Amino acid sequence: MKSKVMLVLIWGLLYSAAASAQVAEGNAKYDTVATAIPGVIEAGAKIRFLQERFQGTEGPIALPDGTIVFTETNANRLMRIDPDGNRSRWLFNTGGANGLAFDSQGRLIAVQTIPGKTGVAVIYPAGKETVLSDNYDGKPYGRPNDLVVDKKGGVYFTDPGPNAEPGTTPPPPPLPPAVYYIPPGGKSMQVATDITRPNGIQLSPDERTLYVNDSRGENLVAYDIQPDGSLRNRRNFAKYVGVTRDGGQINSGADGLAVDNEGRIYTAANGGVDVFSTQGQHLGTIPVSRKPQNLAFSGPDKKTLYIVGRGGVFRVAMLAQGYLGRVK
Repeated sequence: MKSKVMLVLIWGLLYSAAASAQVAEGNAKYDTVATAIPGVIEAGAKIRFLQERFQGTEGPIALPDGTIVFTETNANRLMRIDPDGNRSRWLFNTGGANGLAFDSQGRLIAVQTIPGKTGVAVIYPAGKETVLSDNYDGKPYGRPNDLVVDKKGGVYFTDPGPNAEPGTTPPPPPLPPAVYYIPPGGKSMQVATDITRPNGIQLSPDERTLYVNDSRGENLVAYDIQPDGSLRNRRNFAKYVGVTRDGGQINSGADGLAVDNEGRIYTAANGGVDVFSTQGQHLGTIPVSRKPQNLAFSGPDKKTLYIVGRGGVFRVAMLAQGYLGRVK
């Protein structure tokens, strides 16, 4: 089916949408109900199932008209869901994009995961595609996972290394699991190698603190950001709920991160969406019927939380408002 091209003023971007299929919002089999988290979510708020059967669900990013775009990593494309629950194919041949972020120029930046094409690149708009980094010190990345773009245009991203195929052990990557920073117009800097499996990554609203999820640790990690983008003062910021041990190995399932306008942090993890205060206090957990992988605030007022995971997409109306100073 040919895509219909629509010119829409959304942060100065052009986007295309096609092959829409509407579904009724809500499904008793998959919907869940929240308990109150003061200032965050009302008691009884429904986390509503929207769509499923996607080939991977990662990297949601907000558009101000109430839609989200997210990655179907295994299908090498981006999908879009609008406020009515319509799904449409949005962008093809993404290099196996996983995490997504917009910069201040309205460019869509992705971490790419296809072997031989691992790195960070601008993938949209058409004609502006460019590779920002495909190696560190001449060595290829293992499998970059998530990213966030600061107001200066610098890019922080995580690289936990390749995923193991069932029943196999991947060869050791040339680089350790790490967090990197690409300064505007500069080369990639390795800024942290002290997390077992770095995953989701997010900035505080004032961009003085960087948060990193450790999917093989018990704690959300925080760092102080230095003027050159480097990091110091690593600390265990908050403890996840629902941590398990698989064969003695810690599994938090901690994946994507989001931040609201008050600076609270939202973590997609084993137990659902853990919500933490700016001091790292656990405020509550938003239940999801499938293990969440990533999440993003959306809607014109950024008071709708979209949650993706295990091939499904959910959303819930919030009291909290997503941070307004950046898209992500």
